[in-house]
Amino acid sequence: MFDEESHTKIAELAEGLGVEVAALMAIVDVESGGRYFAEVAGRKEPLIRFEGHYFDRLLPAAARAEATTQGLASPKPGKIANPRRQSDRWKLLNRAIKINRAAALSSCSWGVGQVMGAHWQWLGYGSVDALVAQARSGIAGQIELMARYIERSGLAETLRARDWTTFARHYNGPGFAKHAYDHKMAAAYQKHCAATERIETGQSPAFPKAVGSSNYGKSRMWRSIRSSLLSIFKWFN
Repeated sequence: MFDEESHTKIAELAEGLGVEVAALMAIVDVESGGRYFAEVAGRKEPLIRFEGHYFDRLLPAAARAEATTQGLASPKPGKIANPRRQSDRWKLLNRAIKINRAAALSSCSWGVGQVMGAHWQWLGYGSVDALVAQARSGIAGQIELMARYIERSGLAETLRARDWTTFARHYNGPGFAKHAYDHKMAAAYQKHCAATERIETGQSPAFPKAVGSSNYGKSRMWRSIRSSLLSIFKWFN
């Protein structure tokens, strides 16, 4: 599922955030549920979730009335149900696009990080289409989108500290405890550390200090990152 280019990209993103590869992969695991793509009309697409309350808020009055009539918009979160199948969610999105493209794309969460399209400007994209294009470009693009959100939200520090509760509270919202996101992230982190330790006999588990720390030479860091990533992805795919 992951090619070498994706492995390298994840390592680069982890270094850029100053976090352990295992920590970044833990977030990918939990947020994606282990699923990275859906087959839609013969193409691999990122997973999406359409939020009708976003659509309701982003539409002008006339378009909002039409969307409400079609069952695509409501001021109440969760009122517009998402179909179980991703292909049907994309059909739902395409119906919304016919009413207002920018509002529809902004009303979806995109990829493994479940990042809302509405954040496009805040995250530094030129348009919501640019954010969506990155999410649709592949797993590396999806993870880069997630990493942008983590960095922009100031959450990288919580990952460096492996403070899963604080990270989950801010990333997943007030319902994080109900779904035990913090416990799931901690378990996923240990899983990825264990995979690395299996291969790198005699070394301590997966980067006990932040990637890019001055205590690690660049060449050793990249050898270790590459070895860790290859072992992790071989083990879980």
